[in-house]
Amino acid sequence: MRFASCMPRFARALMALCGASAVLAPSVIASSPATADAPLSADAVARGGAVITVTTAQVGAPGNPAVGIVPFTDAIYRSCADAPTGDCLMVGRVDRPYEIGKFEVTVDQWVAFLNTADPSGHDPHGLYDETESSSAWPKYGQINFSGHARRGRHYSVAYPQWSDKPYGFSTFLRAARFVNSLYNGRVIAKSTMRSGDFQYVSYSVRLSQNTENGMYDLSRPKATRVHDTGFVVPSQDEWIKAAYYDPHGGGTYSYWKYPTNPGVFGDGEATAPAPTVLNPATGDVTNASSQPLASYHSDRSPAPSWCPAQVSRNACATVNPLGLDPIAYAALYQGSLSSVGQALTPSPWGTLDQGGNAVEWTDTITPPPSGGSSGRVWRRLHGGISNAGAYQMWPSAVGLQPQDNVFFNHTYPWLGIRIGVIGDLTPSQPQ
Repeated sequence: MRFASCMPRFARALMALCGASAVLAPSVIASSPATADAPLSADAVARGGAVITVTTAQVGAPGNPAVGIVPFTDAIYRSCADAPTGDCLMVGRVDRPYEIGKFEVTVDQWVAFLNTADPSGHDPHGLYDETESSSAWPKYGQINFSGHARRGRHYSVAYPQWSDKPYGFSTFLRAARFVNSLYNGRVIAKSTMRSGDFQYVSYSVRLSQNTENGMYDLSRPKATRVHDTGFVVPSQDEWIKAAYYDPHGGGTYSYWKYPTNPGVFGDGEATAPAPTVLNPATGDVTNASSQPLASYHSDRSPAPSWCPAQVSRNACATVNPLGLDPIAYAALYQGSLSSVGQALTPSPWGTLDQGGNAVEWTDTITPPPSGGSSGRVWRRLHGGISNAGAYQMWPSAVGLQPQDNVFFNHTYPWLGIRIGVIGDLTPSQPQ
């Protein structure tokens, strides 16, 4: 899937009307970071792909109580019988231990995956768009493509500053293909470590070129998990529990209002975390001492923003693949992704950046927002973004999008991935 020209006029108009932060708006939808090896050699491709390291947080307390939420409202309920409307959902209960990514999937990881899954550079499964390049989108372009590169080296991180930022142009299908590559790959090593109250697991995995089946059979539009053990895209309940459920009983009914701190339900954004301040040339967090902290757009300060130092100020402010004039562009695209983990504020289970930064996919299928039938498959997302307010970090921010939304894939640089693990995943023998 390539995107080689400006968006159609109607799409640009729709973008201007809805705003770039609409991915979670209720009217539209309701250790160290993981690292990757160098670009693949032909031998590495033959062996199965690049080796990446992913770190997960262990989530226990199986059978925890769920809570009721009404989408995008500042409250939670012990049960939906207590909610004022019939739109209530019960969320957050998970009946087994599991693991979830300590960090969001990084650009460095994603490039390693691209060069493994598409060593020839032909991209048969739509894993890359030209809008993701630094030439098409100087401020947000994370990954460059070269058609003349050697096999397994067609994709590269646009600038070094992007390596440890979340990959931001995901669809659910891209996320599922990344998970299938992990699932079909080989776990080379596994280690556990404890940090304070949190237990982490580190996996070294050689990725596989096989992306079309594994944990998800992508020949089926409504693909669901087909195995009891392995890497997954977290479910809505798994994501919410890791972000908000406090096993020590803090918060309200043991749930926090933000993935960074208990907050107070009903007080609007008064107890929201502080917003990050970013180095304008690198995207590194410069105010990590201001705890609790998240990358989001507070009403009290500008959205956290940066642009690679290698790009001119004028290009950062004006060049975009949407055909927007500088004034509209500045209004719609205010926030940037920060380096993963640098906000330092953990969730109740030790994950980082579940509040703010990139909104993240889950594998939970949901009816379309109209409530009617649809030819598309819709899935839930969570987490808020650097361009949106604190309300998008509430447990009730149960956003949804078509799993293959090409429009947002072209225009929305804050759609991320966090992996999960179910079952007891152990190292395997060489094949």
